[in-house]
Amino acid sequence: MVVPVIDFSKLDGAERAETLAQIANGCEEWGFFQLVNHGIPLELLERVKKVCSECYRLREAGFRASEPVRTLEALVDAERRGEEVAPVDDLDWEDIFYIHDGCQWPSDPPAFKETMREYRAELRKLAERVMEAMDENLGLDRGTVKAAFSGDSQHEPYFGTKVSHYPPCPRPDLITGLRAHTDAGGVILLFQDDKVGGLEVLKDGQWTDVQPLAGAIVVNTGDQIEVLSNGRYRSAWHRVLPMRDGNRRSIASFYNPANEATISPAAVATSGGEAYPKYVFGDYMDVYAKQKFQAKEPRFEAVKAAAPKSSPAA
Repeated sequence: MVVPVIDFSKLDGAERAETLAQIANGCEEWGFFQLVNHGIPLELLERVKKVCSECYRLREAGFRASEPVRTLEALVDAERRGEEVAPVDDLDWEDIFYIHDGCQWPSDPPAFKETMREYRAELRKLAERVMEAMDENLGLDRGTVKAAFSGDSQHEPYFGTKVSHYPPCPRPDLITGLRAHTDAGGVILLFQDDKVGGLEVLKDGQWTDVQPLAGAIVVNTGDQIEVLSNGRYRSAWHRVLPMRDGNRRSIASFYNPANEATISPAAVATSGGEAYPKYVFGDYMDVYAKQKFQAKEPRFEAVKAAAPKSSPAA
């Protein structure tokens, strides 16, 4: 099995219907697909790679002193002493930092801020075009998903970027790169390493590589898209395996609802009714923060139980 690769430029041409069908298939059958010819200049992507790699070089000493590294070293030492050891199941072999409009960004390397601002602006536009394709495929008015994320333009959707590196790991059998999970939010756009693999998506009970592809943007659907689509689109389980060789770079951007936005499947309700509850996204995030690496269905049940009950009509 191969994660679908879609030529996004064909959305504006004679092959629009076929391209929309490919996007629908990616959302319905995989929860993951890759976009090529997406409109983001390859020269900009090269600059993003450069500044993020330079950032990691400045952070590398901190990672070497981090808890995952110390924990793995302690396990290896215990193994050498003849002790029985078990793989770590509550830590990830990952160096990360986040950027968004309301936080302080790294000032070194000097080109980081300008490059990432330009990149995020392009990526945000791409995310909104992907959401418009979802609207069309779901039979919704253009802008429906975006409106849900903004509370009908009352709030600003959250758009954040996670810059990760997964350095070479001497014992990938004893720790994970990133534990299996689904993403809490809306539409996730990933600019992943084009040489070092490790990202896998769960498809039909089988872990499948999300193959490195130069210049591609990987798209995956989060839990909120699953709810808004009333289950037609599924948020997919995915994970990152640590690698002995190569420092995997991963730049994931999240187009999520505003914390105040109300999420529900009402627009795509079927004859079977609504399969998901109505709730405020910030409440869902409170649950997700505690249950990220657990099954998603209890998260939906938790926010359903917490939602205020409407009073009966007088």
